[in-house]
Amino acid sequence: MVEDDIANQAAESVGINEMTILAILGIIIAGVIVRFLTMAFAPSLLRKIIRSENLQTKTVKQSDKALGSAIGAGVSYILSLQLVNSIEEGSSTYEMPEIMLTILPNVFQFIIALAVVVWAFRLVNVVQDVVAIIDTDGVSDGTDKTLVSALESVLRFFIVFIGAIFIADAVGLNLTSLIAGLGISGLALALAAKDTISNFFGALTVLLDRPFKVGDWVVVGSSEGEVIEINLRTTLIRTGIDTVITIPNANLVSTPVENFGKRRWRRWQTMLHFDINSNPDKVEAFRDEVLKSIQDNAATMNEDSSWCRVNDISATSIDVSLNLYWDVQGGADERQEKEKFLLEIMQLARDHELSFYDNRIRKQSN
Repeated sequence: MVEDDIANQAAESVGINEMTILAILGIIIAGVIVRFLTMAFAPSLLRKIIRSENLQTKTVKQSDKALGSAIGAGVSYILSLQLVNSIEEGSSTYEMPEIMLTILPNVFQFIIALAVVVWAFRLVNVVQDVVAIIDTDGVSDGTDKTLVSALESVLRFFIVFIGAIFIADAVGLNLTSLIAGLGISGLALALAAKDTISNFFGALTVLLDRPFKVGDWVVVGSSEGEVIEINLRTTLIRTGIDTVITIPNANLVSTPVENFGKRRWRRWQTMLHFDINSNPDKVEAFRDEVLKSIQDNAATMNEDSSWCRVNDISATSIDVSLNLYWDVQGGADERQEKEKFLLEIMQLARDHELSFYDNRIRKQSN
């Protein structure tokens, strides 16, 4: 009893009574209970609404703690406001120092803002899955990936920006004075952040002009590789040796960009070397059939500019020149069509009893 009296006297000496302490503890416990209830029941509820497994994983399984914290802190915030209002209206049951009337709700408001920012930041990854669901053809091309990458970067920026405002308000910063201060020091901030601003406008230039998109193979200065991501500040390129190059977007505005992904066709030239003793009539027949194969091939174009001609004759070989244009979407398709075409050439040469020249083979004279 003596210890309880001492505790009560100590609490009352700082302007807070026992009922207020119990009320604050009750508010905290209520928030914790709501948090765990949200974590327990939100997944099953959202699974009924969200059918996609990927969306369920990202919105619920990976973010349930942040979501639960936000809702739990929201309940505590509402209860704390009711407690503060009751004290301000002259309640004789609760007592609280003037400073705590402001601090108590702000603590819960800070937790809400922080938890919502964390939850929203994790939800940004849902954009790609939402686009995949909306996309009717089921194929995510380079343009879709570029827009998704840019949208994710913009969303992250605004989430952090808006979250910072709410957090600043929660900790009691005067936003009006802060904005006024930014106006005074705006020039200094602009000078300090000029590279960031340049990169931001560089990203806008890339998105509006579209010199390339995600998935294109590009050459930027001395860097060459596949564009894998376009962000607000940088663009990431994966090279042929599987390294990743980070290029500031500001550099893309002033640096020439060679985009292999915008090729209308892929020209391919090669030379076939036949043995010098080959029958000229069979070489001619082979030439005509190869040219016809090029013209009939669905994977080629510019047939009028394609050719198969005897290009040169040396002491050891007859050289046949090939020129054609592949009408394919990417390197993998080109390699596949080229393989099929080369195997067809080999079969045609065998049908016409033609032997390819090999300088390692020497005919012995009698």
